[in-house]
This record gives sequence, C-alpha cells and structure tokens, in this order.
Amino acid sequence: MSLRLSLALDTGLKLSAPVTVILPTPDHDISRLPSPVRVVQPFKPYFDHFEAQGFDCEPEMQIPGGDVVMFLPRSKVQARDLVSRAATGGGTVVIDGAKTDGVDSLLKEIRKRVPVEGPISKAHGKIFWFEAKENRFDDWSVDAPTTVDGFHVAPGVFSADGIDPASSLLLSALPENPGRRSADLGAGWGFLSSRLLQRTKVEKIYLVEADHVALLCAQENVNDARARFIWADARDWRPEEPVDAVVMNPPFHAGRVADPGIGQSFVANAARMLAPNGNLWMVANRHLPYEAALHTHFGKVEEIGGDTRFKVLHAARPSRARR
Repeated sequence: MSLRLSLALDTGLKLSAPVTVILPTPDHDISRLPSPVRVVQPFKPYFDHFEAQGFDCEPEMQIPGGDVVMFLPRSKVQARDLVSRAATGGGTVVIDGAKTDGVDSLLKEIRKRVPVEGPISKAHGKIFWFEAKENRFDDWSVDAPTTVDGFHVAPGVFSADGIDPASSLLLSALPENPGRRSADLGAGWGFLSSRLLQRTKVEKIYLVEADHVALLCAQENVNDARARFIWADARDWRPEEPVDAVVMNPPFHAGRVADPGIGQSFVANAARMLAPNGNLWMVANRHLPYEAALHTHFGKVEEIGGDTRFKVLHAARPSRARR
C-alpha cells in the first residue's frame, strides 16, 4: 500500500465500493481498498501488473461513479483533467502525490473550490481528499486532443508540446528507404511513422507504444492502411514476421528515475525482431551508454549523426546467436 494512502485509511479516510484507482504503479499496493476495485492505467506494463493480480483494468479514463483514488501524474494539465473527470463520479476523490509532481500547488488550487480533508504529509508528498457532490472542475477538463505542429497530442504523453527535437534529428539521418517492413518502437503519438509513410516503398510499419493515450493520438495522426497500431511493451513485443528496419527514440526514465536499461532492452529486442540483413536506427541523449548493448547484439555499429545533445546511431548485422 502507498504509505500515504495507508496512513489516510488508518486515520479517518472512509471509502466505499466500487473504487476506481487512477494511475497506480507497481509500487502501490491497493489490496486494502474495498472491492470491487477498478484500475485505470494506460501504461501497458503497469496495466499488466494489476491485471495479473485480478483487478478489473481499463486503459482509458471513464468514471462509472463512486469513490476515486488518484495517484498524481507529472503533467499539470493531465492532473487537472483527471481531477475533473474523477469529480464526475459523485463520491470521494482522493489525491496522492509527491511534492516533485506538484501536489502542493494542486492542493492550493483545489482548496479554492471545495472543502478539503486531510491533508497528510509523508515521504516527500501529500494525500488529501474531498467530496465531489457536484463537479466544480469542469473548466479543467480536456475534452479533445490538442493540435500541435499539425499533430494531435494529449496531456501527459511524451513531447506533448510539439515535435521532439531528437526524433526530428533521427528522421533527418534516415535513408530514403529504410526498409519495406518497419517497426517504430516507442512510437509515441506517431511523428516518425507519419513521416516514414510518406516514402512510397514502405509496405508496412508497426507503431509499438506502451502508452495507450499516445497510441490513440497516433491513430489520429497516422491515417494510413499500412500502419499497424500495437499497444505493447517494446521491450518484449515481437512482430508476426521479421522486419527490415527498426527506428526508435527509446525512453530512459521510469518515473523520475533515469534508467538506461530501458533503452538497452529496446536494443536487444530490436535485434531479435530484425531480419538477418535488417537495420536499426536510433537516437539517444549523448551521455547514455547504449554502445555496449549495440555491440553485444549487432555486428556493425556506427554513429551517423547528432549534435551536442543527441547522437544518432545505426546498427546492422543483428546477432543470430541472440535471436
């Protein structure tokens, strides 16, 4: 159980089933909440974690009514949108968040609109709750994807404020025809794939993305019959047939913690899904240690572009021993 949530339940917070839990992570034990508990989690690895525990899970935010426990996301716009949606349920809305994710400022804003109970401070964060007898947060709702640089994006997705400069750098370094069958690992809201599909020799491209919200945006941005939209963890997803090319701008954070192992796992899985003559193109922050993983899984590795912040890497001859 989240330490703050556990303290709240022990010191006066009363919740009634059904309870909807928004954005829990594997660090959160929600087993003490009154059943049935419904989990809203668009991130596929976390979704799978709670589904394996027997919880009813959904990737999209829909509140059927009743009490809500919300774990605060990093995006302020997303947090406000989720508060507005949670308040439509008519029950108790509980918000648990770290100071680094803006829980203090959100608490101040909410206090201006409704009476707040708690709050409880613990472990560099706060938990508080209020009764949503009427929704006083309608103006916080984000009703439709935002259009930025001609693309649909949504609060909380990676690069929600526009085209990511690293992805743009990768695109500029790609050959005109990377391959007939391609996979875009960690496709986000679809920038790279949308541009690759403008090249006529592309026959099929898999957009593999763990964030269901980003994938829905990609479906808006990539209106092409050659695209296949896959909600999956790019570290272990495999295509139905080997691909000729993999492109990727892998994430390197789990929450706020830097974890280069995520990108290294992307590299390993790229080698497994590529045809023997396939190629990998990736972009990464210059300080990230991906070269060793690339040399482990590929016979040829070279830097083909970049700037002071990013490096574009090309790898060929995936190791058959690793397939």
